[in-house]
Amino acid sequence: MRILAKSDIGKSREMNQDSYYISDLEEEPKLYILADGMGGYKGGEIASSLAIANVKNYVINNFNKYKKDKESILKLIKNAIEYTNKVIYEKSQEDEDLKDMGTTLDICLIYNNKVFIGHVGDSRVYRIRENVMRKITTDHSYVEKLVKEGTITREEAFNHPKKNMLMKALGCNSLVEPDIICEGFLKDDILLMCSDGLTNMLRENEIYNILLNNPENPEEALIQSANDLGGYDNITAIIIDNIDMSEETKES
Repeated sequence: MRILAKSDIGKSREMNQDSYYISDLEEEPKLYILADGMGGYKGGEIASSLAIANVKNYVINNFNKYKKDKESILKLIKNAIEYTNKVIYEKSQEDEDLKDMGTTLDICLIYNNKVFIGHVGDSRVYRIRENVMRKITTDHSYVEKLVKEGTITREEAFNHPKKNMLMKALGCNSLVEPDIICEGFLKDDILLMCSDGLTNMLRENEIYNILLNNPENPEEALIQSANDLGGYDNITAIIIDNIDMSEETKES
């Protein structure tokens, strides 16, 4: 397995409110987290940092109790998100300057040839398998709601003036209902976790082509491409490539 990750402030923001965590390849569980914060000066940075730290600690500290089967691991992910939501919400209520803070959250926990995903907001998880890229998560956004209702097309959603309006985020309310997903993660599959600083600048076919044409440093190529188009937001990309590194070493 090969893990590549990069976060960039972009060209328009004063600070990077994206946060992420990637576990060492030797660690169990293999855990990857991405959070895109929002809410005033430093509020988003605090929310995303709290999300990463609390999800990481909750999952790692409780994994051995829950790893027995698929349903238990999905419950672990859900519990971790609900606990973290409570932490961020309570923090926002303690400080007037933080009252509007919140964050998106994506969790990928890889175990037994499966990826267990927790999702809140409009950061995304994609899986590439046999040259097909599929979006696994569904944006909790106003424009996604309009697309589902048939009010606008997917292409119209890309340029919609309210494309950044979220219907759900972590820490904005005392309770949150995350999406919990389990998908297969097989040899040569690739996962891409990314904040909307990437997907608001690049269409999915463009993202796929950049990944395909930049095998050495695809995360850097993605961020550079988003910045070349304006870089209006913080940009984060995590790439989890399920290649057999031992075979690659033998070939070289």
